[in-house]
Amino acid sequence: MKRSTSRILTTHVGSLIRPDALQDFLRAKQVGKGFDDSAYQKCLTDSVAAVVGRQAEAGIDVVSDGEFGKSISWSQYVLERLSGFERRPIKSGANPFARGADRTRFAEFYAELDAKEAPATVSESICVGPITYTGQAELQRDIDNFKAALKTAKVEEGFLPVAAPGSVIPDRKNEYYKSDEECLQAIAEAMRTEYRMIVDAGFILQLDDARTAVTFDRMVPPGTFQDYRRWTAMQVELINHALEGIPEDRVRYHVCWGSWPGPHTTDVPLKDIVDLIMKVRVGAYVIEGANPRHEHEWKVWGEAKLPAGRMLVPGVISHATNIVEHPELVAERIVRLAKLIGRENVIAGTDCGFAQGPFYRRVHPSIMWAKLEALAAGARLASKDLWG
Repeated sequence: MKRSTSRILTTHVGSLIRPDALQDFLRAKQVGKGFDDSAYQKCLTDSVAAVVGRQAEAGIDVVSDGEFGKSISWSQYVLERLSGFERRPIKSGANPFARGADRTRFAEFYAELDAKEAPATVSESICVGPITYTGQAELQRDIDNFKAALKTAKVEEGFLPVAAPGSVIPDRKNEYYKSDEECLQAIAEAMRTEYRMIVDAGFILQLDDARTAVTFDRMVPPGTFQDYRRWTAMQVELINHALEGIPEDRVRYHVCWGSWPGPHTTDVPLKDIVDLIMKVRVGAYVIEGANPRHEHEWKVWGEAKLPAGRMLVPGVISHATNIVEHPELVAERIVRLAKLIGRENVIAGTDCGFAQGPFYRRVHPSIMWAKLEALAAGARLASKDLWG
């Protein structure tokens, strides 16, 4: 994994807004409508090439394929890569995602929001058989498309973001294994194949794990903070098991507090879980830090010492507001962290993905690119300050 040895490098969390032509194919695929598969594959290949080139033009050093190969969401996509799951329609009023302490406190706001915004998930996933990895061909296609795109793009590195074990198919139900813990262990074991393939292909592996932080909002109350800490510690153990044999410096671990447009007053503070996050054996931690609920938490890194050799990829650009950050503000966010943990230990990033799936976004595509350009401009300003 490249480090900021002579300047601040830039990256993002991975998911980018899909072009309309690709969305048309993905909509047809989701509803089971017939489409020309060869035309879809060509559109996907061309779209990946275009988005990788556009990232390079924007000044991003460590780029992704935009997650364009995922036809569902950032976490539900594994339904097409794992055996053992069955999808059933969610009964009216029983959506498992429509709960949490934030929703309870701001019930009137969420009722208004839900009336305007259709739920991203309309079916629930039930484990009804043994879980194994079956997505080798689809993943290899994504690897091949990304490799082809990188041949003509002048960037430092490429990474592929995939779901961490605990974030695979959130709110899934288990009807096969003896316990939910046994089901999760089977998921972690199966996902090892995906993780290994990405690293063996020469890419940086990024594990996306919004579920770790978001579970606090879903669990406490009625559970206690100690219950949540025990649950999170178990997730860390599963991640480390799934990564066994993979060099730490080939892996990034992303933690955020969810991308829904709510108040987030019940988010767990970073200071209360940072010790557990740092027990995940990876080369870099990609942590949300630009939005107004969490920006102040850069100070946590003054006391929470990074393990030797590891890096921080702080979010210095928000994915959830159409306001484009000023490069001077971006530089300020970078510099204050670099002075705490060392400039070589910082890569400038974003809070989360600009798209939570093929069709869900928080900003307009033109604004997404303006934000990434502001990120690169801010990194250049920070580099002048830090290196002279």
